[in-house]
Amino acid sequence: MQDTTYTTPALYIDGEWVTEASRYGEVLNPATDEVLAKYPIASEDQINKALASAASGFELWRKTSYEERIDIMHRAAEIIRENAEHTARCMTMEHGKPLADSKAEVENCASLLEWCSTAAADHDDRTLPELTGFVDRTVRKEPIGPVAAFPAWNFPASLATRKMASAIAVGCSVIVKPAKETPVSFMAVVDALDKAGLPKGVVNILMGDSALISKKLIESPVIKKISFTGSTPVGQQLAALAGDQAKPCVMELGGHAPVLIFDDADLEKAIDLSVTTKSRNSGQVCISPTRFFVQEAIYDQFLSGFSEKFAALRLGNGLEEDTQMGPLANPRRIGELDALVEDAVSKGATLVTGGKKLDRAGNFYEATVLANVPDSARIMQEEPFGPIAVINKFKQYDEAIEKANNTDFALASYAFSGSKETMDKLGRDLDSGKVGINGYSVVFLDSPLGGRRQSGYGSEGGYEGLDAYRIVKFVSQSVI
Repeated sequence: MQDTTYTTPALYIDGEWVTEASRYGEVLNPATDEVLAKYPIASEDQINKALASAASGFELWRKTSYEERIDIMHRAAEIIRENAEHTARCMTMEHGKPLADSKAEVENCASLLEWCSTAAADHDDRTLPELTGFVDRTVRKEPIGPVAAFPAWNFPASLATRKMASAIAVGCSVIVKPAKETPVSFMAVVDALDKAGLPKGVVNILMGDSALISKKLIESPVIKKISFTGSTPVGQQLAALAGDQAKPCVMELGGHAPVLIFDDADLEKAIDLSVTTKSRNSGQVCISPTRFFVQEAIYDQFLSGFSEKFAALRLGNGLEEDTQMGPLANPRRIGELDALVEDAVSKGATLVTGGKKLDRAGNFYEATVLANVPDSARIMQEEPFGPIAVINKFKQYDEAIEKANNTDFALASYAFSGSKETMDKLGRDLDSGKVGINGYSVVFLDSPLGGRRQSGYGSEGGYEGLDAYRIVKFVSQSVI
């Protein structure tokens, strides 16, 4: 019998789980439209209590040794794995993604805790070469202070964990505000840390009114750093608030990833990987491939092969074993995708397959392919954040690069080619924070994730992601 229980959403303030509130919101299952639970909306008093807790938690945690942090975070990883099945089911119920994807995300959370805690100890202070007249010259890396973290809903556990794990690994405390659509799966990570002995105040969770919580946290003198993953407009608003306080930010914002497929590429590999990657999270991924530019000699083959396999994907509830693609996160995405498709078709694009919501409960949208889309169509500049692929052709290399780089977004880019010379040039010429060549794997535990222009600034992940939560101090000690 399937486990269909859903964890009760709760705030986590000063080491205590809190379900009591004067107001509540609803968590919906996007595959069935049913109400899963009610989540507590944090009051101003609870926000203030979380801030005070984060301040005291930081003063304690910053003084702990790397060995103690490693021990707690590694024990928490073990607990996460012990409870992975239930956590993954909760994630699928609140998000909609296939259960296998949820299980992989839960495992990623455990791995993040382990990697960040160990890497933080390895990537610490450094001593500069000896210099006449000086006993010592040291570059010290110190935790910046309490952090306000705002993860997105599309990877509800791992995005929050990447921020939190990086911050606490170097000695910061964190207040995390999970997305209201997906509040529960990250709770399992914090519960594991609590059971592993994390001191109270090092991590707090707030849910509810996004505008109120972000304003209170960013304006508070307690918070020293802001980390946000989400849409560009919201990121700009939060960055403006932080700018008023002269507070640094990490902003991982929207994307509109191009894919260049050259006529010497392994065509079948390019088609199979592209369909798999485009369908992940129903296209609701900031680094999802969206604009496919295919060299004209193989354009028709790619278009027909991709369209056929994309349209054949099985859409359904993520808890069902044969589901390959789940629903969109919320109903408003349906209208936004419809508008982009209608605009493209009205300007001359060909709707090859899909283009509408499925006639069933839940937020299911057909796998959609648009071909020969003119540059004037909105979708050429606006991220669809859904299961829509644009497939256009190109003739020469320079034309392909120009098309790929022709948006305000620069988070990820991809390309497929069998030429070593072309591959080497692509790594230089594609203008984005991440480039994947002959594959879509661009996110690893030890690699940085960050964008350019409207896709944000700063890095998450890797050693760069650890240093995002540190400040640098130089200490020189002269000869007496």
